[in-house]
Amino acid sequence: MEQTKSLIVTGAGAGIGRAVLMHFHGLGWRVIGLDRDAAALDELRAALPDSTASLIECDVGRESAVKEAFAQMGDQPLGVLVNNAGIADPYCGPLEDLSLDDWHSWIDASLTGAFLCTRAALPLLRKAEQANVINISSTRAIMSEPETYAYSAAKGGLDALTRAMAVSLGPDIRVNAVRPGWIETGPWQKQADRSNPEHRPRDRKQHPAGRVGRPEDIADAVEWLVGAGFVTGQAINVDGGMTVKMIYED
Repeated sequence: MEQTKSLIVTGAGAGIGRAVLMHFHGLGWRVIGLDRDAAALDELRAALPDSTASLIECDVGRESAVKEAFAQMGDQPLGVLVNNAGIADPYCGPLEDLSLDDWHSWIDASLTGAFLCTRAALPLLRKAEQANVINISSTRAIMSEPETYAYSAAKGGLDALTRAMAVSLGPDIRVNAVRPGWIETGPWQKQADRSNPEHRPRDRKQHPAGRVGRPEDIADAVEWLVGAGFVTGQAINVDGGMTVKMIYED
């Protein structure tokens, strides 16, 4: 069966989301990007033709905003939904100082957003052949750093949601997750925030692959999962081997 070549990416304005959107557009797919950063979406509009790309301002953690965004998309079949949106900074400070509102900010941006967008996308996904949902999780779902409670909980929940969706939505819809490790997103930010950091040798040495990751690496993994017809319910680490290497303090 031929893959329906249309894709939605949440958090498409910058970083991994922008790389995934541009990657699939370069493959000839019709792409739809959701983000709450209007300036970032304006940059993408200037770079992509209206005929093959739609950019919609949307806070995916808000139910009403998701409904409004999907109402603009029409009823064409959807091949792939990439739930990428989330708060990039994982650090929330000491647990005793973490407010419930801040906790909800991390959870809603990633986990609740994935639930809302997948639910809204189901009618479109079910019209497609070989439909996919791909959730962008994190290696912090399985390994932690200090004071990343809400981020880690959101990503761990996303892994669990991936498994539950795979069981319940298959065989018509496959659901998988990608767990990025250390990904340098500086070159993939909107112009006002763009940077090209230099990584230290010790940063590169933490990775058996010999370098820090790039958003393009995640886009490649998403493309692979889209074509991997016998893979569902899985969370794939894309981290240059960082999670399998013992790290020692200097």
